[in-house]
Amino acid sequence: MPMDNALYGQLTVFHAIAAEGSIAGAARHLGLGSPAVSKSLKALEETMGVPLFNRTTRRLEITEAGQMLFNRSADALQSLRFAVESVQDLGQTPSGTVRITVARFAYLTVLKPLLGLFCKSYPQINLEISLYDGTVDILQQGFDMGIRFGDRLEEGMVARRLMDPFREGLYVSEDYIDRHGPPSNPADLSNHKLIGYRYTTANRVLPLILEQDGEELTIEMPSRLVTNDIEIICDAVRQGFGIGRLFEPIHASLPDKHVFVPVLEPYWRTYPPVYLYFPQNSQRAKRIRALIDFLVENMRRT
Repeated sequence: MPMDNALYGQLTVFHAIAAEGSIAGAARHLGLGSPAVSKSLKALEETMGVPLFNRTTRRLEITEAGQMLFNRSADALQSLRFAVESVQDLGQTPSGTVRITVARFAYLTVLKPLLGLFCKSYPQINLEISLYDGTVDILQQGFDMGIRFGDRLEEGMVARRLMDPFREGLYVSEDYIDRHGPPSNPADLSNHKLIGYRYTTANRVLPLILEQDGEELTIEMPSRLVTNDIEIICDAVRQGFGIGRLFEPIHASLPDKHVFVPVLEPYWRTYPPVYLYFPQNSQRAKRIRALIDFLVENMRRT
């Protein structure tokens, strides 16, 4: 079947519906009316000859045929979009919106310190930043790039290193030490309280993992407080609730870092480097290439 302008537009609408999970969400994302989005989907389903979504009163669920179409057209559609945009960009100032998904630690250590400078350097580029601690399929979710640990990527993705490996530190307050004393080895931790961290993407508390003699050591500890937010962990450490875990770059950025007393430093766990990742064809778009180069260059200086 030849690819005509109508089919390209219908596939664009279809991908927006799949990413947003609803007709209304796709309409908002595309800046169209809901009736136009519904009409486009209906036309595409007639062309395909099969339903692409199961419709209920509450939601749309993609069908097996719809998922197959999504998987097989995602790379091609995005490559075509970037190819068109790269030609339109010739001789123009980078402009438009860049959507990026990051974990909270990546926002605090990479994006937050650079937002003001990027805004001044590229006044015509708008950023949409989504905080999410889990793994994101940026193609399926409609993001232009993401930041995460490690360089193991899906096919068609490119990674650029932003941060070297760093450790996850354990910190307490002076008040906590006065009341409980500092732990001198992992075995002492059974007599202490941990400030627990719960993943926002899964209903489980992150275990405490240390390193001893080159091996990972998982420690079971009671928690007086459990949270899914780094700032709450910092507040709990300050107020003596227990032992808190903070990545070294997060601790280094705190204005009152001197009140965080490190404990068990020889056992701290080392995390892999942090990478910016994006589809290999996305660099054709000036707005995306501008943010990629800006982040890589400025993180190299830190």
